[in-house]
Amino acid sequence: MALNEFDDLKIVALAGGVGGAKLAHGLAGVLPPENLTVIVNVADDFELYGLTICPDLDTVMYTLAGIASPETGWGIAGDTFHCMESLIQLSAPAWFRLGDRDLATHLARTRRLWDGETLTQVTRHLCASLGIGPRILPCTDDLLRTIVETDEGDLEFQEYFVRRKCDPAVRGFILRGKEAALPTREFLAALEEADAVVFCPSNPLVSLGPILALPGVRERIAGANTVAVTPIIGGRAVKGPLAKMFSELGRESSAVEAAREYRPLLRGFVLDREDASRTGEIESLGMRVETADTLMRDEPGRRELAARVLRFAQSLAAE
Repeated sequence: MALNEFDDLKIVALAGGVGGAKLAHGLAGVLPPENLTVIVNVADDFELYGLTICPDLDTVMYTLAGIASPETGWGIAGDTFHCMESLIQLSAPAWFRLGDRDLATHLARTRRLWDGETLTQVTRHLCASLGIGPRILPCTDDLLRTIVETDEGDLEFQEYFVRRKCDPAVRGFILRGKEAALPTREFLAALEEADAVVFCPSNPLVSLGPILALPGVRERIAGANTVAVTPIIGGRAVKGPLAKMFSELGRESSAVEAAREYRPLLRGFVLDREDASRTGEIESLGMRVETADTLMRDEPGRRELAARVLRFAQSLAAE
């Protein structure tokens, strides 16, 4: 007999960025660890100083391990930056700040990749070392990179996001490697077993978009019980450049536009209470709507939202 209302649920969460990591953490707080699989965007990954840096994977890992910096949502709490300070003294590029403990993750990951392990295998090892229970999986082991088309030319995502602080106006996106990249077997198997697929409040263009662009993923998800949580509240992205991107692409910066980006994959959409007046517009897209406080101000707030999302998914499955 199940000990609580969610013990029998198997969930796949699609995530990227700080918002995605927070909801994944909330889901981990209400689900048995073996019943949660978090699929993470890798199109933000890049190479720096010969190291493979995986910002979204690391943010999800550190958050679920309970060691993420509470001030930024990324990086490791209390980390020092002595290596970066020395790089600056040596006039080396230091625009992407890596903490000293964070740097150890990239060193360990890169060594294992050089030894021939896949990113999935490396991530499994890192998660085990950090004591993480749920499975965290990269969406692909192949090369997949987001290129941002801007009014100042094409920029690799981290160049645009970190070095240029999202300043250039966005004109579009190129997903380099999408013709050859394949979803991992572990990702597809998790989808087959899932009772519901949760789209975390991540950027639908550059965080979840690359996951959904992998061949066969949309087709499998289209038949699933799917729920998304809004990444926009009151026309503003909680974190990150989504609202700016929508505006520069000539689209409305709104939860409605985020929901439209996922059509026709979604059965349900969780809207923030601040945007409750727009429920009808989202329902007209063919989705059921649930309103909730989606801001996740603290850990109890993450678990509370996760429970609301799961109950909503259960109600959709019962229809």
